[in-house]
Amino acid sequence: MNNFLFSLNATVPVFAVIVLGHFFKRIGLIDEHFASVANKFVFKACLPCLVFQDLADTNIRKNFDFKYVGFCFIATLTSILVVWFLAKKFMRDKSMVGAFVQGAYRSSAAILGIAFIQNIYGTSGMAPLMIIGSVPLYNIFAVIILTLESNNKENFGDNSRIKHALINILKNPIIIGIFFGLAASFLNISFPRMIDKTINNLAVMASPLALISIGATFEGRKALAKIKPTMAASLIKLVVLACIFLPVAAYFGFRDQKLIAIVIMLASPCTPTSYIMAKNMDGDDTLAASIVVSTTLFSSVTLTGWIFLMKSLSLIQ
Repeated sequence: MNNFLFSLNATVPVFAVIVLGHFFKRIGLIDEHFASVANKFVFKACLPCLVFQDLADTNIRKNFDFKYVGFCFIATLTSILVVWFLAKKFMRDKSMVGAFVQGAYRSSAAILGIAFIQNIYGTSGMAPLMIIGSVPLYNIFAVIILTLESNNKENFGDNSRIKHALINILKNPIIIGIFFGLAASFLNISFPRMIDKTINNLAVMASPLALISIGATFEGRKALAKIKPTMAASLIKLVVLACIFLPVAAYFGFRDQKLIAIVIMLASPCTPTSYIMAKNMDGDDTLAASIVVSTTLFSSVTLTGWIFLMKSLSLIQ
């Protein structure tokens, strides 16, 4: 029961802000213009500050565990490539591929990972190392996939699309935030308190604004028309990847904080960032929002199940 309440406390507030965003739109407190501007602001300012802060606060030199980071990296890379291959092969509506793939692999690793481990163990523990192994890949491949699978991709030849994807990676605000965050972490740079506080003030706005925008632009009828890909992506995100990689993680001897961080990496709900990026990179933002809402709603049950299973098998204490 405690595990169930714990998961509810982590996911229900997220879902509630999405619902509030939809409610605020319905009563006229916010409109589509607000949501559009908020999307751009989150994408170009708040999210880069968030990923920069998460990585800069990690002491890579002191805490680096090559085996653990390597596992997170390989598991993430394998998940992305396999899901992308299968989506390209089996999805009839190719315009959905970019949003589907991103929604099926991309977790709320930075936000939920640290929160979960702090709630259980009182420290962020191994979450920053999991973030190093997974979050850069999440964002780099999101740019690549959304560019190559863009709804306007017919306007580009193959070489032009590859060049366009590389340019998008280099100028993507989130990728830039990751690069500077890793550099600050490696060089162990400490910023004056006023600068650190300013970055934090922008970072803490990322998730609430993104969730409100999702709620404000969420169109239930359009989402229902895409219920099959939404449910397929949600199943992959919350269940399938964990079924494949958690036994491998246990085999390699990862336990406690490390295993909890891997559970979050594999089976936490899709991050609102996926909607923001789909919206700003000509992806299927309706499907992206639908996957965020669906995975957030069901993750309170599935995450509870995974945590309960890990405790039952004495893999976490």
